[in-house]
Amino acid sequence: MKTYKRLILVGSTGRNSGKTFLASELIRRFKGTPVTALKVTGIEERDGPCPRGGQGCGACTINGDFCIDEEFSVGGAKDTSLLLAAGAKRVFWLRCLRKALSRGFAAFLDRSGAAGPIICESNSLREVLKPAFFIMVCDSRGKGVKPSAQKVAEKADFTLQSPISTDDIEELLKALSKKGFSFTEK
Repeated sequence: MKTYKRLILVGSTGRNSGKTFLASELIRRFKGTPVTALKVTGIEERDGPCPRGGQGCGACTINGDFCIDEEFSVGGAKDTSLLLAAGAKRVFWLRCLRKALSRGFAAFLDRSGAAGPIICESNSLREVLKPAFFIMVCDSRGKGVKPSAQKVAEKADFTLQSPISTDDIEELLKALSKKGFSFTEK
């Protein structure tokens, strides 16, 4: 399993648990360092059922094994727009068949040219690579745990309960600083 020393991976046990909020806070805290952000949507099978139970959102629609889109709009409510608005230099959305996650991530690296830290929202990517730091956000609303989180939760370097507090973020920043990441005061 390949290790990526500039990658901070943010996973969660449930949807709407605070992953994007946390990723945005981390992006805001880097000292003048260009951060690249990535959101990964793992897809079981092409033309399969939507993991969210809905239809028509386009998240699971891809022609090949993966699709990489770059976000350019800071005014939207999409997670990728919020990451760009937080100060990421570039933001990408990788929609990928789970069996092709390694290849999809390699293609993202080639396309993005990321030289600084990469902050990525994903559980499933942790199954195929080792980040510098893996954070798991646990949804405290008792909705159950996503299967993708069940597979990787024990690999987390740091665990937070949602809702995420300022104290939680400060503790996380201390842990990341010990790993060599440098942040500014907010």
